Amino acid sequence: MSTTLVVLAAGMGSRYGGLKQIDPIGPNGEVILELSVYDAIQAGFDKVVFIIKKSIEKEFKEAIGDKLSKQVQVEYVFQDFANVPEGFTIPEGREKPLGTAHALYCCKDVLDGPFAVINSDDYYGQSCFKTLYEFLNNQAKETHYAMVGYVLANTLTDHGSVARGVCVAKDGYLTNVVENTKIEKRDGKVMTFMDEKWHEIDANSLVSMNMWAFTPTIIDEITRKFVEFQEVLKENPLKGEFYIPNVVGELLRENKCDVKMLESHDKWYGVTYQEDKDSVKAGIASLYEKGCYPQPLWK
Repeated sequence: MSTTLVVLAAGMGSRYGGLKQIDPIGPNGEVILELSVYDAIQAGFDKVVFIIKKSIEKEFKEAIGDKLSKQVQVEYVFQDFANVPEGFTIPEGREKPLGTAHALYCCKDVLDGPFAVINSDDYYGQSCFKTLYEFLNNQAKETHYAMVGYVLANTLTDHGSVARGVCVAKDGYLTNVVENTKIEKRDGKVMTFMDEKWHEIDANSLVSMNMWAFTPTIIDEITRKFVEFQEVLKENPLKGEFYIPNVVGELLRENKCDVKMLESHDKWYGVTYQEDKDSVKAGIASLYEKGCYPQPLWK
């Protein structure tokens, strides 16, 4: 059975202003996603599923997909409104994708064993892929999942707000995760906007960067949760989203799963806004200089 990496690459990139999934970041024109796939292959992963929008298929394949298909087994899944559970109604006028939980639902026909999930536009570091590979092949089963947590302060940008799933852990296991859709640095503090006002949040909180280890049972749970999401969507029909951390948080509160907290001490880099690009490029270049990656990356 393959050890699969699922890559969330269907986001519209509205804050960034473009298709950041295929924006060159590395010293030789590599995109962040290439480094993640390289790290995953080195750790032992042998299959990658890209979740994209059908409208960017040609551009995505030309920029990166065709190149990576020479290194590892590649499959594509399209996140679109045609792929929803029976009975779910798309709000009139909706254009924005339905969120990361919906993206995973769209993978229901290509996942037959434990798998990891990552964002396409986050650089996670190298050791975490080895940790995920070990978990998937030796520990993952039924509703026993895992998540790699990062320190909130290390995942912020100086150029605006970010969305993060804030986590609570006990005895090495996740006990709750709440999606905060607007966290940013304000007046020297880390603040989150919830309940129509700003609140200070602990900068050392562990957050989800959508780096998960699941089994296919999560797809069944997402399908079930779509009914509840339909009700939530009535409050914000054009922009409300169905997030993986929300689903996991609800399952934890229902005692329907457990999630092992895995730690990564690697440096995280992410490009949320165009203004983030220069600092991320400098950080990635330093990794090449230290010999973390070969040049060229692919032989």
